[in-house]
Amino acid sequence: MKTKYLTKTKAFEGLPKLSDFKIVEEDIEENLADGEILTEVVCISVDPFIRVYPFPPGIPVIGFQVAKVLASKNEKYQKGNLVMHFGGWKTICKVADSSCWYRVDNVLSKEDITQGVGVLGMPGMTAYFGFLDLCQPKEGETVMVNGCAGAVGSLVGQIAKIKGCKVVGCCGSDEKIAFAKSLGFDEVFNYKTEKSWPEAIKRCAPNGIDCFFDNVGGQLASDIINQMNTKGRIACCGSISSYNSKTPMQGDIVQPAMVSKQLKMEGFVINEDRFKPRHPEGVKQMSQWIKEGKIKVRETVTEGFENTPKAFIGMLSGDNIGKAVVRVN
Repeated sequence: MKTKYLTKTKAFEGLPKLSDFKIVEEDIEENLADGEILTEVVCISVDPFIRVYPFPPGIPVIGFQVAKVLASKNEKYQKGNLVMHFGGWKTICKVADSSCWYRVDNVLSKEDITQGVGVLGMPGMTAYFGFLDLCQPKEGETVMVNGCAGAVGSLVGQIAKIKGCKVVGCCGSDEKIAFAKSLGFDEVFNYKTEKSWPEAIKRCAPNGIDCFFDNVGGQLASDIINQMNTKGRIACCGSISSYNSKTPMQGDIVQPAMVSKQLKMEGFVINEDRFKPRHPEGVKQMSQWIKEGKIKVRETVTEGFENTPKAFIGMLSGDNIGKAVVRVN
């Protein structure tokens, strides 16, 4: 059996280019060890963390996918099932049990299957556990989300509204502002057009910020932290402002605010031991909120395996609204 995968031709320098990728075809061994499954890709997730993860050229680009089981030696998954797993940018995968997250067709209809790598995948679990566990929001508090029109930020804002918070966001276009407000964000500003970020933050959150979910990092994050309230909580999810930078990022120091306001800041990855066993809890709750209309889903879908790098570059450039995903089959 033949498989195709996308790999880097060289290490990324700044924003990745289409010429930084190539498709490789190779034979794949169909014999399975106990616990393994053989799968065919249905859709692929493109996510910011892929840009900074230090995997070398020559191997498949890492990432999540929903795939159809072609053969199985795993009692959890039978031929024909749909599974979300960490198979990378590859068409046919041999997958160990440890790389499988859950059986998707038990949760989603065929029409909504791309949500398996979005709201019910890594971005959704990142928003759910990262915000609720680390920020521990209380009703009536003010929550700030940067990158608020992206896959994670748009979900954090909606979860914050469910919890009775005022939600403030920032993003990079008027179209994204309209999208965020359609989700229930109370105030949103365009960080690209505002002359003063501190003034924009104060205008949108005049009573200060209690919880900050940081997807972006850089000077913008420093300005937000400096306007937080005493005992505020910060969940550090990412730093996309620096991912494509060729020079070290500069920003105001945050230690004075951290000390004087007794702030708590914590970074996390969603696949760590404290969260991974609880993923079914997150999938169940997010699914319920979607059914109740409390969580709205928007995706930017690109068609075709060969267009995965294009979708990835577009996502890093901010072209997507909501989750960026590639539909293959």
